[in-house]
Amino acid sequence: MVSREQKRAALYEKLQLLRSVTNSHALNKTSIIVDASKYIEELKQKVESLNQDIATAQNSSDPNPLPVQVTVQTVEKGFLINVFSEKSCPGLLVSILEAFEELGLNVLDARVSCSDNFSLEAIGENEGQGSIDAQVVKQSVLQAIKNWSEDNEQVQ
Repeated sequence: MVSREQKRAALYEKLQLLRSVTNSHALNKTSIIVDASKYIEELKQKVESLNQDIATAQNSSDPNPLPVQVTVQTVEKGFLINVFSEKSCPGLLVSILEAFEELGLNVLDARVSCSDNFSLEAIGENEGQGSIDAQVVKQSVLQAIKNWSEDNEQVQ
């Protein structure tokens, strides 16, 4: 049988624990409970705010939802193009190569990995009549990625 004194000691310990968890400086039982109640309300508001932030982030229309890194550098023979995604992207290589063809880029050398992620390193030479710069190549590759991404969304 638990004595009255043991019950009081257990209640006191629990109140002190509640006081420390809620960062309360109150000394009496009622004030500790009131502070805890306020703390719970603050937590509820934080959770609601975070849920709204998550919903907003999920509903926002990101122009490039696929996290892909694209860099294009001008080199002696044309352009060094690097494309990297942490996700595997079946069919993306075809879209990028079609973009190269539209630009009139002849691929001189390329290394591609499509297993766990997507990685492309290519050297492209401008065989067309007009001159293009690295920014035009980059924008064309990004547009190819965006088109590929939109096509894959429609299939799913």
